[in-house]
Amino acid sequence: MSQFIAAQELFTGTHWISEVTVEVNNGKIISISKEGYDHKNAFPLIVPALIDLQIYGAGGQLLSEYPTAECIEKIYQYCLKGGAAYFQPTIASQSYEVIYKAIDAVKDYKSNGGKGCIGLHIEGPWINIAKKGAHQENILHTPSLQQVQDLLNYGKEWISMITLAPEVCNNEIIDLIQANGIVVSAGHSNASYEFATEFFNHNIHVATHLFNAMSAFQHRAPGMVGALFNHKTAMCSLVADGYHVDFNAIRIAKKLMGERLFCITDAVTTTNTGLYKHELVGDKYECEGTLSGSALTQIASVNNLVNRVGIDLGEAVNMCSLYPARVMHKTGLTAMIDINENADLLCLSADRQLIKLIVS
Repeated sequence: MSQFIAAQELFTGTHWISEVTVEVNNGKIISISKEGYDHKNAFPLIVPALIDLQIYGAGGQLLSEYPTAECIEKIYQYCLKGGAAYFQPTIASQSYEVIYKAIDAVKDYKSNGGKGCIGLHIEGPWINIAKKGAHQENILHTPSLQQVQDLLNYGKEWISMITLAPEVCNNEIIDLIQANGIVVSAGHSNASYEFATEFFNHNIHVATHLFNAMSAFQHRAPGMVGALFNHKTAMCSLVADGYHVDFNAIRIAKKLMGERLFCITDAVTTTNTGLYKHELVGDKYECEGTLSGSALTQIASVNNLVNRVGIDLGEAVNMCSLYPARVMHKTGLTAMIDINENADLLCLSADRQLIKLIVS
């Protein structure tokens, strides 16, 4: 049976439509029409559901400490409350034992009907010590080809992204990972402008959290930040909480990168065990005094982009939905409101607060 959902203003991912009704049946959009529009029951705003490609835990449980399907469900519920229907549960640099357990958790979650999980995002431990951020130094290393092959043999179906430093992993390793359908993201890297430009020109097309834990833009050494600014196609995530990146820096980066810039929450949760003991300090998390994660949701990212950066609502939504979807290239993950697409609809109030999230 069809469900009819009315919007005073609807953003499809490419344009706005006023006073419109979306017909949904079996999780798919059947029609989008102005006929039969019900103003009385219309939501003020409907936009595509959001996507978070980097989130570590929720509800007091980090996935690395609680590698279970139950923990991933907690993360999913947190994402839903923040307007995100799809997510990549993420682990920071860990031992292979923990990584394998996290793979098992994703496999268990997805195999038993868990919703929203794109796959596992493994951030490190193949990163540069010079740009480790809050990651534990004694775990970081250059992997052997056999270590990488063993990991892929075990979990390639369940891993969707790996963040690594290209100067730590050679092209053979990077090509092997991507040949297995996994997105490689450059991050926690001290690469020079020239080296970064070379790998963005060839086998890596996305980077992790702009400005944070990457070689900075300087007038005599433009670094990875400069390489991203000056590239034509390379995309990069960004944490839009005002702590990881100043809002004015986001404004500058947006002018330079346009549709190549997208948002993640980089959200963690309060923990007092394991390698990463995150403590909530104001509206951000710290680990042993180092900035270690955000307290964002993706709808908060959208509102920060609108209110603090001056980006219009449609483009802010795309930075948290359409552009992350482009990075992943997954069937059914388009972040578009259109006929025959999945009915993943974020219903908002006029002041952009979540009223309801409809997921296919």
